[in-house]
Amino acid sequence: MPNDIQSIEDLLKYTGAQTPQQVPSSGAQQTTVEKFDEKMQEVRLKEKEIEAATIAKQLGVSYVNLKGFPVSPEALRLIPQERAQVLKTVCFLFTGSDIRLASLHPETQSVQDLLFELQERYKANGGIYKISEESLRVALKAYETLPKIKQIIKGVKVTDEELEHFKQKLIQFSDIQTVMDNASVTDIITIVMAAALQFGTSDVHVETEQEKIAVRFRIDGVLQEVATLPHDFWKKIVSRIKLISGLKINITDRPQDGRFTIFLKLGDTDVRVSTIPTTWGESVVMRILKPGSINVEFSQLGYRPLAEKKLLKEIQKPHGMIMTTGPTGSGKTTTLYAVLRKLNTPGVKIITLEDPIEYKLEGINQSQIDHSKNYTFAGGLRSILRQDPDIVMVGEIRDLETAEVAINAALTGHLMLSTLHTNDAAGAIPRFISMGVKPFLLAPALNAIIGQRLARKICSSCKEETKLNPEEWSFVRKVVSEIPPESGETQTPESEWKFYKGKGCKVCNESGYKGRIGIYEILVMSEEIKGSLSETISEYQVRALAKQQGMTTMQQDGILKVLDGITTVNEIIRVAG
Repeated sequence: MPNDIQSIEDLLKYTGAQTPQQVPSSGAQQTTVEKFDEKMQEVRLKEKEIEAATIAKQLGVSYVNLKGFPVSPEALRLIPQERAQVLKTVCFLFTGSDIRLASLHPETQSVQDLLFELQERYKANGGIYKISEESLRVALKAYETLPKIKQIIKGVKVTDEELEHFKQKLIQFSDIQTVMDNASVTDIITIVMAAALQFGTSDVHVETEQEKIAVRFRIDGVLQEVATLPHDFWKKIVSRIKLISGLKINITDRPQDGRFTIFLKLGDTDVRVSTIPTTWGESVVMRILKPGSINVEFSQLGYRPLAEKKLLKEIQKPHGMIMTTGPTGSGKTTTLYAVLRKLNTPGVKIITLEDPIEYKLEGINQSQIDHSKNYTFAGGLRSILRQDPDIVMVGEIRDLETAEVAINAALTGHLMLSTLHTNDAAGAIPRFISMGVKPFLLAPALNAIIGQRLARKICSSCKEETKLNPEEWSFVRKVVSEIPPESGETQTPESEWKFYKGKGCKVCNESGYKGRIGIYEILVMSEEIKGSLSETISEYQVRALAKQQGMTTMQQDGILKVLDGITTVNEIIRVAG
């Protein structure tokens, strides 16, 4: 609406609407009447804000409009709701060193005393702002979204007991719904987190739909719906999640990222929270960052002996690039951290640049990028190289600038580790070239490229021998026959092949799978591949050259693990085609 609309007459000119007396009373004109009423309400609210701003000027104080202002829960909770209603005053900003109050009557002594009290308590600067009655109404309404919770955040010592209390009732998936149906809204998130930890969940999805709230767990890479809740619970549930993770409760129309910590006897567990607006509300995803899940040694990654030997040779070189490729959730970070732990010795300086730092590594300097301060991968990498590192890990190479700095570092005496989002190892080279990297720089810089996926392992508690159908048997025979002789893999005679599956039990929640293992392909940059690099080389050509040099593909590695009795044919088809 134009800023020059100050009266009803101006509004009528702007909208072309008639006065209520001129509007016919037929149903067809009802929309016009409603539209007129809405515009009238907008004008009245605007007049009230102008009036509040004028009074603020007369009183010699600042003015603020809180409608749409991102009031944080931390600020709101500084003043109890009852006191805020009596004094007609709220705290709308709290940074730790700065407190800002908004009041309908900023000139009163009681409001000034409140500011002094808060400043003394938090040793902070402060100020009082004049607001309108509409701003006060909006701010007081925000208190309704602050649930009285049993906190599971930093500093709370009873969290472990609360979680254990619910864990005892959660034996299988069906128990989650049963326990939730009999719980109060304030206990639901505690139950969700207890269940997530109990069943080895990596990500918890809480999604609002038209008629319900869906709770889904990602376990061993597969998303499963475990419970539903009434849609009426949504505001309280999402407010609780936002509160404990430090997000702004009244911001619902844009993404937010936060974090909270669960204190457990066996070690603290961080939870990374992400929210985005959706059609029926917001989608919340909580990633559980268990320290133990990342503490995988290099020897435990699941490389076949010959592949492991090849990779060890490349990572022990003093310079060059080691790249890991694969989609989100394919274990790239776990692989890189395992490599870093392998290389982490007293005589080596290792620095990482991550977005964000999800896990802390002892003895390694980890730095987190911050786009708001222009601390990007490219800029951060330049700074890191001035720190005299031997080994550098960059969370991801996304653009030409970062790629060029990384390649130059690899060419000037540094071992560079990073990730790239491509489908397989062969796709990394065309991806670099499409960014604008020159092939003559890429060839000497790259040592090896790892393509990887994570496949579910057969549950050892219900593992049993099974027979393949003709289609599956034909698939296995074809994949095994294409393993290059140069790979050095000894093949078991077909007559001795045995296959297994998980029957399904309480241990694996009837899924037949428990835990995951990596399947890999390792493309070592041989002289033949380096000599073939050009601006027109395709992924297909790179893959063909790699196979000639003896590379075992992810699919082949997966089928070999099937023949070892670790996983199933269906699982390899699911993750590696």
